[in-house]
Amino acid sequence: MEATLSKSISPKRPTGPRDPVRTRAAILDAATEEFNGKGLNGARVDTIAKRSGVNKRMIYHYFGGKEGLYLAVLEETYSAIRQAEGDLHLGDRDPIEAIRELVRFTWRYFIQHPEFLSLLGTENLHRARYLRQSARIRDLHFPLVATLSHQLDRGAAIGLIRPGIDPVQLYITIASLGFFYLSNRYTLATIFGRSMDDPDSLDARGRHIEAVVLSYLKP
Repeated sequence: MEATLSKSISPKRPTGPRDPVRTRAAILDAATEEFNGKGLNGARVDTIAKRSGVNKRMIYHYFGGKEGLYLAVLEETYSAIRQAEGDLHLGDRDPIEAIRELVRFTWRYFIQHPEFLSLLGTENLHRARYLRQSARIRDLHFPLVATLSHQLDRGAAIGLIRPGIDPVQLYITIASLGFFYLSNRYTLATIFGRSMDDPDSLDARGRHIEAVVLSYLKP
């Protein structure tokens, strides 16, 4: 078993003097891959250590164990999408254009980062048991909610968006229209006898999500 494992995993061993930032990043990258593929229960710290090229003791030093590492992966996963959203500067756009861009970005991000959907699925199986332990998770989401709230208020004030829309409910709708499709595309393809993940189908789904959300915003 060990021989097979060593052949299948190419360790990304840090070189030169120990760099805590790089070491931590290497562990998180390897752990994301392991949790994505095997879930929390199936993931092994030994495998993460081999893949990252870091001594197992360092994993316990940085994260305290597998559950602490799993929580760190969750936080890093959410942080990545929130940072990418921040780079869109949605607050500087017109209200409708800001929400349109958020819809498009969210759909593209889900397609490009299947590990995000997988990890969310795993944590929901655990009923957010580990995410509830995070001291960062709500703060990570505050800027997105604040930006959406601001743009909804601006749009309502000039008659472009109907008033009274809950920004949290709006984002849940934007995310769920893409999340459900991608998480269930294989069963949907079987049920309806059509491809769900070829480029044309994904493009059509993105346009559909955009049309649904923008129609909902109309006064």
